[in-house]
Order: sequence, then C-alpha cells, then structure tokens
Amino acid sequence: MELEKAYAGTMESGDIFIQISPSEAEGLQIILESSVEYQFGGQIKKVIGETLTGLGIENAIVKAVDKGALDCTIRARVTTAAVRATGKDVWA
Repeated sequence: MELEKAYAGTMESGDIFIQISPSEAEGLQIILESSVEYQFGGQIKKVIGETLTGLGIENAIVKAVDKGALDCTIRARVTTAAVRATGKDVWA
C-alpha cells in the first residue's frame, strides 16, 4: 500500500501523537516513547500494530509519543494517521 508521511494526535495529557512514514523494509517498525512504556509499552504497540494491520498497512515506520492515552484513543489516532497517509477513507 502506498503511504505518505502523516500525523495525528497531540502532546496533551491523555493523548498520543502518531507519525506514520513509508518504509522500504518488510513489516511494521513501531518506535514508542512513553513514561509508562515499562508497564504498558507492549499493549500500546499491540494496539498500534493490530489497528494498522486491520487497515491493510503492513509496511511502515510508526513513531508514537504517548501521554497516557487509552486504547480507544490510540486506535482513533492511528486510524486517523493511516487515513491521512493512504488517502483512503475508512469511514466511507
């Protein structure tokens, strides 16, 4: 799937900032920065990966800066960034 660099989210408390970039390599590379990475990093990465895979994105570099976002917020931000990166509207 063709991708352009795209962003979603904010750096506010309770949110997550997501940047999706195209990747030449196979698979998803998820780079996470979070104050709760030790406790919840695996879950955050899992939600990001599952959301992108569900949208058909299998090769990308994802940078995420978490500020305590819940899973539903992570899914929403990843979906928004993916729509912006691909130009495909998943809500249509």
